[in-house]
Amino acid sequence: MAALKHIKSKIISVKKTATVTRAMEAVSAVKMRKSQERALSGRAYAASALSILERLSGVAEAGTHPLMKERVSGKTCIVVVTSDKGLAGSLNSAVVRATEKEIARRGLTVTDVVMAAIGRRGGDYFASRGYTIRVRQENVSDGISLEDMRTLTDQVLMWHAEGEIASCIVIYTNFISTFEQEPTVRQVVPITPSMMRALVSGIRPAKGRYAPNTGEQEARPAVYTIEPDAGSVLAELVPKLVNVAMLHTLLESKASEHSARMVAMKSATDKARDVAQELTRVFNKSRQSAITREVSEITSGIEALR
Repeated sequence: MAALKHIKSKIISVKKTATVTRAMEAVSAVKMRKSQERALSGRAYAASALSILERLSGVAEAGTHPLMKERVSGKTCIVVVTSDKGLAGSLNSAVVRATEKEIARRGLTVTDVVMAAIGRRGGDYFASRGYTIRVRQENVSDGISLEDMRTLTDQVLMWHAEGEIASCIVIYTNFISTFEQEPTVRQVVPITPSMMRALVSGIRPAKGRYAPNTGEQEARPAVYTIEPDAGSVLAELVPKLVNVAMLHTLLESKASEHSARMVAMKSATDKARDVAQELTRVFNKSRQSAITREVSEITSGIEALR
């Protein structure tokens, strides 16, 4: 009987776990749809920013603007975008592995890197390995805006203006579909038309209302007369374009996080259901054996009394 009670308690425990994971799956599904919609709806804004940048790249002053010019000396700023919470499969570990791989590919050491982290998981991981996390943002809400990202962007731009960093890359999870997310390395400083083009193409789904228009043609850079002057316009516009790029990496990461957690919780729910069914079969077998044994003992007792 003790064994039967133990199995029954395990069945109850597994079913309670399945209830929790099913609820988390439902919550993540709702958040995933909202995050996906928000990331994709920003495609038009990013595409317009790309068009502006491509046209401004034809201006002579663009080649000398600090944020659009390559530098030889200086550190590399790495912004790692992960989640604050776990239970999202291999989402965070994939970003961490991509970051370590990129650091190794560039031949960087701890002293060559200026690290910033959005999300607790990535920040904690690299802090424990000797990296100084210069900027850390945790518990980032799904409704983050351009203004909310400006704190991090302004900090990166200040490091660049002071000559401490030569470039800045963001490593995040790009949302491809509900069941597919890909760790991606994106350069945001110096900002170039090719970088913005890659960003825009990265947030386009293969089909649906946000899919690329086959009739779209790539904008051609042109030279414009700019007032008051090109330098003033670039000084105002280019930092905003960097902020746009930073925001979109976070939006993609949010959509990926909720998708990965929804899939992970669905898998956990299905597994819990299978375990509960298997335990129920074991329980029924054990109970049947116990009943058969008791009937056999009673029958044997009756026969002995006769």
